[in-house]
Amino acid sequence: MSALPQRKYISPEEYLTTERESLEKHEYFDGEIFLMAGSSLKHVTITGNISAELHARLKGRNCRPLQSDMRVHIPKTGLFTYPDVLVVCGKPEFLPDANLDTLTNPVLIVEVLSASTESYDKSIKFDNYRSLESLREYVLVSQDAKKVIRYTKQSDGSWVLMDFIGDKTEIVLSSIECRLSMEDIYDKVDFDS
Repeated sequence: MSALPQRKYISPEEYLTTERESLEKHEYFDGEIFLMAGSSLKHVTITGNISAELHARLKGRNCRPLQSDMRVHIPKTGLFTYPDVLVVCGKPEFLPDANLDTLTNPVLIVEVLSASTESYDKSIKFDNYRSLESLREYVLVSQDAKKVIRYTKQSDGSWVLMDFIGDKTEIVLSSIECRLSMEDIYDKVDFDS
């Protein structure tokens, strides 16, 4: 009987050194590096729509939307990841190094669901995100139908889920005091393709 090959543990420092030189994006968790898949046209369109709408609504305020090139670190769990869209309010906080490329204090995170990530985004990833003290809302956006799921952190630390479905629906984002309409989120998204 042969032994299973040992998995090599990669430290967070080794991950960051490699990631900062990589042409591809990778998540990191528990000593392992995971290549992130490319995105579909629907995914990219929805992400762009949300980012553009948040940018317009937050103009002149002390909050800024950032896209999926901004890496986020969850200190309590060790996850390094790239949310599709996030918002940071006040002073951005980064890992304590000179690179200022790994944020630790988002107040809102948006993930656009895909068949390959939906289960992960709704469970394990959300479990990790919830440990961020700064996080107030987590929004999951379907790319297959006009459907949005919003989790909002309550004052007692619990999270409340609310579903938004349909064309004329508005999603209230209490963490940043603004609203997004389904029409804006899904502008130019063709569900027939």
